[in-house]
Amino acid sequence: MIKIYGLLLIVMLMWGLNVSALKVLVDAIDPILLTSVRVFTAGVAVLILCAFMGIFRLPMKHEWLIIFYLSIFNVILHHTFIAVGLERTSGVNAALILGLMPLVTVVMALIILRQRVTVVRVIGFILGFVGVAITTLTGAEGLAGVSLGDLIVFLGVVVQGFSFVLISKLKPTFDPRLITGYLLVFGSLFIFGLSMILGSELKEINQLFDWKLGSVFLFSAILATAFGHMTYNFAIKKVGPAESAIFINLNTLFAIIGASVFLNEVITIYHFAGFVMILSGVFIGTGALEHLIRQRKAS
Repeated sequence: MIKIYGLLLIVMLMWGLNVSALKVLVDAIDPILLTSVRVFTAGVAVLILCAFMGIFRLPMKHEWLIIFYLSIFNVILHHTFIAVGLERTSGVNAALILGLMPLVTVVMALIILRQRVTVVRVIGFILGFVGVAITTLTGAEGLAGVSLGDLIVFLGVVVQGFSFVLISKLKPTFDPRLITGYLLVFGSLFIFGLSMILGSELKEINQLFDWKLGSVFLFSAILATAFGHMTYNFAIKKVGPAESAIFINLNTLFAIIGASVFLNEVITIYHFAGFVMILSGVFIGTGALEHLIRQRKAS
C-alpha cells in the first residue's frame, strides 16, 4: 500500500507542475492546436505502454460508440476548455479551480445517480465553492471580478466531472488504462480538426523543436498526461475514492507552488484563504472525513 501512496504522490506532483507547464505552452502556441498535439502524443504513449504490458487490444464494434461518447466530455471539451482558459487566467487561479474536480464529480454523481447526501457533505460542498468564489474574485490589486479564463477553466472541471460519472454508469468492458489511450487519441483528432477550422497555423508546432519548450511539452504529454492518468486509474482502483480525495488536495498545493516558482506569480492572502476552504471542502464533501471517522470507530 505504501508503494501505491508513493505513486499517487508522484502523480499529484506531476499534475500540479503540469498547470505551469501548460501555461508556458499556451502562451507560445495556439492553445487548441497545442492541445490536439499534446493529447495525441499522450494517447499514443499510453497505447504503446499498454502493448508492452500485454493489455492492448482493438475495441469491439459496440465499444467504439462508448469511446466516442466519453471522448467528447473526457478529452475534447475538458482539455480544450483548460487550454483556452489558461491563456486567459493566472496559473494560481487555474490551480485552485482545478482543485474542485473531486467535489464537482461528487455533486454530479449526486444529481445524476441520485445518491443520498449527508449534512456534513453539504457543508463540504459549500466550503469548496465559496473557496473558488474567493479565489476567482481576486486580482493582483484585490477583488477584481471573475475573469473569462476562470469561467472557462471551471467549465473544464464541470465536463470532466460529468465524464467521470458517465464512465461509472457505462462501465467500459475493457481495461481503464487501455480505454484512456483510445480516448486521448480519438479525442485529439477532433480537437485538431477544430483547430484547423478556427484557422490555427500548423507552423506554430515548429516552436516545439526548441529544446526548452520541447522539454516542457514532453513532460506535459508523456509524464503528466500519459503516465499520470494510467498510474492514477490503477492506484485509485487499489486505494478507493475516499483516500484519493486527500491526494487531489496535494495536486492543488503543488500547482500553486509551481505557479509561484516557475511563473513568478504572486500568491495573495485571498488565494491562501481560497485554498484552505477548497481543501477543507474536498476533504469533507467527498466523504473522506466520514470515511476516516468510520475507520477510527471500527478500530
